[in-house]
Amino acid sequence: MATVNDTGIKIHRADDSERLAHAALEIFVQSAREAIEEKGAFFVAISGGHTPVRFFELLGLEEASLSLPWEKVQLFWVDERCVPPEAEASNYGLAAHTFLDKVGIPAENVHRMSGECADYQVAVSEYRNTLRRVFRLRPGETPQFDLIVLGMGEDGHIGSLYPNSFALFDTEDLVAIVYQTEGDYSRITLTHPVMCAGRRLIILVSGSEKAQILKEVLTNEPDPVKYPVHTLWPILHKVTWLIDREAGGMLETTGE
Repeated sequence: MATVNDTGIKIHRADDSERLAHAALEIFVQSAREAIEEKGAFFVAISGGHTPVRFFELLGLEEASLSLPWEKVQLFWVDERCVPPEAEASNYGLAAHTFLDKVGIPAENVHRMSGECADYQVAVSEYRNTLRRVFRLRPGETPQFDLIVLGMGEDGHIGSLYPNSFALFDTEDLVAIVYQTEGDYSRITLTHPVMCAGRRLIILVSGSEKAQILKEVLTNEPDPVKYPVHTLWPILHKVTWLIDREAGGMLETTGE
Protein backbone atom coordinates (compact mmCIF):
# COMPACT_ATOMS: atom_id res chain seq x y z
CA MET A 1 0.00 0.00 0.00
CA ALA A 2 1.23 3.47 -0.82
CA THR A 3 1.75 6.02 1.92
CA VAL A 4 1.65 9.80 1.49
CA ASN A 5 3.91 12.02 3.57
CA ASP A 6 3.27 15.60 4.61
CA THR A 7 4.82 16.95 1.39
CA GLY A 8 2.40 15.00 -0.79
CA ILE A 9 4.93 12.40 -1.94
CA LYS A 10 3.24 9.03 -2.46
CA ILE A 11 5.52 6.06 -1.79
CA HIS A 12 4.84 2.36 -2.26
CA ARG A 13 7.49 0.29 -0.51
CA ALA A 14 8.41 -3.20 -1.68
CA ASP A 15 10.58 -5.67 0.20
CA ASP A 16 12.66 -6.45 -2.88
CA SER A 17 12.92 -5.90 -6.63
CA GLU A 18 10.62 -8.84 -7.37
CA ARG A 19 7.78 -7.38 -5.33
CA LEU A 20 8.48 -3.97 -6.83
CA ALA A 21 8.01 -5.48 -10.30
CA HIS A 22 4.72 -7.07 -9.24
CA ALA A 23 3.53 -3.72 -7.85
CA ALA A 24 4.35 -2.06 -11.17
CA LEU A 25 2.49 -4.83 -13.02
CA GLU A 26 -0.57 -4.31 -10.83
CA ILE A 27 -0.64 -0.58 -11.55
CA PHE A 28 -0.10 -1.19 -15.28
CA VAL A 29 -2.96 -3.68 -15.50
CA GLN A 30 -5.31 -1.52 -13.42
CA SER A 31 -4.53 1.57 -15.48
CA ALA A 32 -5.01 -0.34 -18.72
CA ARG A 33 -8.37 -1.78 -17.68
CA GLU A 34 -9.65 1.58 -16.48
CA ALA A 35 -8.57 3.42 -19.63
CA ILE A 36 -9.94 0.78 -21.98
CA GLU A 37 -13.27 0.69 -20.14
CA GLU A 38 -13.47 4.48 -20.17
CA LYS A 39 -12.43 5.25 -23.74
CA GLY A 40 -11.58 2.01 -25.53
CA ALA A 41 -7.80 2.52 -25.58
CA PHE A 42 -4.80 2.61 -23.24
CA PHE A 43 -1.95 5.01 -23.99
CA VAL A 44 1.25 4.17 -22.13
CA ALA A 45 4.89 5.26 -22.32
CA ILE A 46 7.71 3.16 -20.88
CA SER A 47 11.38 3.71 -20.11
CA GLY A 48 14.46 1.51 -20.25
CA GLY A 49 17.24 0.78 -17.81
CA HIS A 50 17.92 -2.08 -15.41
CA THR A 51 15.13 -1.57 -12.87
CA PRO A 52 12.10 -2.30 -15.12
CA VAL A 53 13.50 -5.55 -16.60
CA ARG A 54 11.63 -7.85 -14.25
CA PHE A 55 8.46 -5.79 -14.63
CA PHE A 56 8.74 -6.20 -18.41
CA GLU A 57 9.26 -9.94 -18.01
CA LEU A 58 6.11 -10.16 -15.91
CA LEU A 59 4.15 -8.38 -18.65
CA GLY A 60 4.99 -11.32 -20.88
CA LEU A 61 4.36 -13.99 -18.25
CA GLU A 62 1.49 -13.10 -15.93
CA GLU A 63 -2.11 -13.89 -16.86
CA ALA A 64 -3.24 -10.48 -15.59
CA SER A 65 -1.19 -8.92 -18.38
CA LEU A 66 -1.68 -11.57 -21.06
CA SER A 67 -5.46 -11.37 -20.66
CA LEU A 68 -5.52 -7.64 -21.46
CA PRO A 69 -6.92 -6.67 -24.86
CA TRP A 70 -3.52 -5.63 -26.18
CA GLU A 71 -5.03 -4.63 -29.50
CA LYS A 72 -6.33 -1.61 -27.58
CA VAL A 73 -2.93 -0.67 -26.13
CA GLN A 74 -0.90 2.11 -27.76
CA LEU A 75 2.71 1.67 -26.59
CA PHE A 76 5.24 4.52 -26.68
CA TRP A 77 8.68 5.19 -25.24
CA VAL A 78 9.69 7.98 -22.89
CA ASP A 79 13.19 8.05 -24.36
CA GLU A 80 15.62 6.14 -26.51
CA ARG A 81 19.34 5.99 -27.11
CA CYS A 82 20.45 6.79 -30.64
CA VAL A 83 21.30 3.20 -31.52
CA PRO A 84 19.70 0.59 -33.82
CA PRO A 85 16.72 -1.31 -32.35
CA GLU A 86 18.71 -4.55 -32.19
CA ALA A 87 21.50 -2.94 -30.15
CA GLU A 88 21.96 -4.04 -26.56
CA ALA A 89 21.57 -0.43 -25.39
CA SER A 90 18.20 0.05 -27.13
CA ASN A 91 15.23 0.68 -24.85
CA TYR A 92 12.97 -0.71 -27.57
CA GLY A 93 15.19 -3.78 -27.79
CA LEU A 94 14.77 -4.41 -24.07
CA ALA A 95 11.00 -4.45 -24.46
CA ALA A 96 11.22 -6.62 -27.57
CA HIS A 97 13.34 -9.20 -25.77
CA THR A 98 11.15 -9.34 -22.68
CA PHE A 99 7.47 -9.01 -23.58
CA LEU A 100 6.52 -7.56 -26.96
CA ASP A 101 6.37 -10.89 -28.78
CA LYS A 102 4.41 -12.51 -25.95
CA VAL A 103 1.46 -10.17 -25.43
CA GLY A 104 0.00 -10.06 -28.91
CA ILE A 105 0.15 -6.30 -29.36
CA PRO A 106 -0.32 -5.35 -33.03
CA ALA A 107 2.83 -4.03 -34.68
CA GLU A 108 1.03 -0.84 -35.66
CA ASN A 109 0.39 -0.12 -31.96
CA VAL A 110 4.10 -0.19 -31.09
CA HIS A 111 5.53 3.29 -31.54
CA ARG A 112 9.29 3.14 -31.11
CA MET A 113 11.68 6.05 -31.50
CA SER A 114 14.00 5.74 -34.52
CA GLY A 115 17.25 5.67 -32.60
CA GLU A 116 19.12 4.44 -35.66
CA CYS A 117 18.25 7.52 -37.70
CA ALA A 118 21.45 9.32 -38.74
CA ASP A 119 19.69 12.69 -38.61
CA TYR A 120 18.43 13.12 -35.04
CA GLN A 121 16.19 16.01 -36.07
CA VAL A 122 14.39 13.69 -38.48
CA ALA A 123 13.88 11.14 -35.72
CA VAL A 124 12.47 13.82 -33.42
CA SER A 125 10.17 15.11 -36.13
CA GLU A 126 8.93 11.59 -36.88
CA TYR A 127 8.09 10.92 -33.25
CA ARG A 128 6.41 14.28 -32.85
CA ASN A 129 4.24 13.47 -35.87
CA THR A 130 3.48 10.01 -34.50
CA LEU A 131 2.28 11.51 -31.23
CA ARG A 132 0.11 14.00 -33.07
CA ARG A 133 -1.38 11.32 -35.32
CA VAL A 134 -2.09 8.65 -32.71
CA PHE A 135 -3.42 11.08 -30.11
CA ARG A 136 -5.22 13.11 -32.79
CA LEU A 137 -3.75 16.32 -31.44
CA ARG A 138 -4.69 19.76 -32.62
CA PRO A 139 -1.90 22.33 -33.06
CA GLY A 140 -0.50 23.32 -29.68
CA GLU A 141 -2.03 20.37 -27.79
CA THR A 142 -0.04 18.02 -25.55
CA PRO A 143 -0.72 14.26 -25.49
CA GLN A 144 -2.06 12.84 -22.25
CA PHE A 145 -0.77 9.36 -21.50
CA ASP A 146 -2.86 7.19 -19.22
CA LEU A 147 0.33 5.88 -17.62
CA ILE A 148 3.99 6.87 -17.82
CA VAL A 149 6.54 4.44 -16.39
CA LEU A 150 9.77 6.13 -15.33
CA GLY A 151 12.98 5.22 -13.60
CA MET A 152 15.39 7.59 -11.89
CA GLY A 153 19.13 7.71 -12.47
CA GLU A 154 21.80 8.13 -9.82
CA ASP A 155 21.96 11.82 -10.76
CA GLY A 156 18.20 12.35 -10.45
CA HIS A 157 17.44 12.23 -14.17
CA ILE A 158 14.17 10.92 -15.64
CA GLY A 159 13.71 9.88 -19.23
CA SER A 160 16.71 11.52 -20.85
CA LEU A 161 16.31 14.81 -19.00
CA TYR A 162 19.71 15.18 -17.35
CA PRO A 163 21.00 17.75 -14.85
CA ASN A 164 21.87 21.06 -16.53
CA SER A 165 20.54 19.82 -19.90
CA PHE A 166 18.97 22.28 -22.33
CA ALA A 167 16.17 19.75 -22.80
CA LEU A 168 14.90 20.71 -19.35
CA PHE A 169 14.00 24.09 -20.77
CA ASP A 170 12.36 22.79 -23.95
CA THR A 171 8.77 23.53 -23.05
CA GLU A 172 7.44 24.28 -26.53
CA ASP A 173 8.01 20.91 -28.18
CA LEU A 174 6.87 17.36 -27.46
CA VAL A 175 10.17 15.62 -28.21
CA ALA A 176 13.78 16.77 -27.80
CA ILE A 177 17.31 15.65 -28.63
CA VAL A 178 19.90 15.23 -25.92
CA TYR A 179 23.25 15.30 -27.67
CA GLN A 180 26.06 12.95 -26.84
CA THR A 181 28.12 13.52 -23.78
CA GLU A 182 31.58 12.01 -23.49
CA GLY A 183 31.37 8.24 -23.37
CA ASP A 184 27.60 8.15 -23.73
CA TYR A 185 24.90 8.04 -26.42
CA SER A 186 22.88 10.86 -27.85
CA ARG A 187 19.24 10.38 -26.97
CA ILE A 188 15.69 11.26 -27.94
CA THR A 189 13.27 12.05 -25.12
CA LEU A 190 9.78 13.25 -24.40
CA THR A 191 9.88 16.71 -22.88
CA HIS A 192 8.82 17.38 -19.31
CA PRO A 193 5.49 19.05 -20.27
CA VAL A 194 4.51 15.73 -21.90
CA MET A 195 5.51 13.83 -18.78
CA CYS A 196 3.65 16.25 -16.53
CA ALA A 197 0.51 15.91 -18.65
CA GLY A 198 0.23 12.19 -17.91
CA ARG A 199 -2.81 11.01 -15.99
CA ARG A 200 -0.70 8.73 -13.80
CA LEU A 201 3.05 8.28 -13.40
CA ILE A 202 5.10 5.69 -11.56
CA ILE A 203 8.80 5.97 -10.78
CA LEU A 204 10.60 2.68 -10.19
CA VAL A 205 13.69 2.91 -7.96
CA SER A 206 15.62 -0.13 -6.79
CA GLY A 207 19.04 -1.01 -5.44
CA SER A 208 21.32 0.41 -2.78
CA GLU A 209 23.12 2.55 -5.38
CA LYS A 210 19.95 4.68 -5.60
CA ALA A 211 19.57 5.19 -1.83
CA GLN A 212 21.56 8.43 -1.62
CA ILE A 213 19.95 10.16 -4.61
CA LEU A 214 16.49 9.05 -3.49
CA LYS A 215 17.06 10.62 -0.08
CA GLU A 216 18.36 13.81 -1.70
CA VAL A 217 15.47 14.31 -4.13
CA LEU A 218 12.81 13.53 -1.53
CA THR A 219 14.24 15.80 1.17
CA ASN A 220 15.71 18.80 -0.68
CA GLU A 221 13.86 21.84 -1.94
CA PRO A 222 12.79 21.47 -5.58
CA ASP A 223 15.65 22.21 -7.99
CA PRO A 224 14.82 20.83 -11.46
CA VAL A 225 18.18 21.89 -12.91
CA LYS A 226 20.10 19.88 -10.31
CA TYR A 227 17.52 17.11 -9.97
CA PRO A 228 15.43 16.82 -13.17
CA VAL A 229 12.93 14.57 -11.38
CA HIS A 230 11.86 17.72 -9.52
CA THR A 231 10.13 18.87 -12.74
CA LEU A 232 7.36 16.53 -11.54
CA TRP A 233 6.85 18.29 -8.20
CA PRO A 234 3.90 20.38 -9.49
CA ILE A 235 2.06 17.12 -10.24
CA LEU A 236 3.02 15.01 -7.22
CA HIS A 237 -0.62 14.03 -6.73
CA LYS A 238 -0.33 11.95 -9.93
CA VAL A 239 3.01 10.31 -9.10
CA THR A 240 3.62 7.07 -7.20
CA TRP A 241 7.15 6.11 -6.19
CA LEU A 242 7.77 2.36 -6.20
CA ILE A 243 10.90 1.71 -4.16
CA ASP A 244 12.46 -1.45 -2.83
CA ARG A 245 14.02 -1.90 0.59
CA GLU A 246 17.58 -1.21 -0.60
CA ALA A 247 16.72 2.00 -2.41
CA GLY A 248 14.72 3.22 0.56
CA GLY A 249 17.35 2.32 3.12
CA MET A 250 18.31 5.93 3.88
CA LEU A 251 14.74 7.20 4.24
CA GLU A 252 14.03 5.76 7.65
CA THR A 253 15.28 8.84 9.50
CA THR A 254 13.66 11.39 7.15
CA GLY A 255 10.06 10.75 8.10
CA GLU A 256 9.28 9.01 4.78
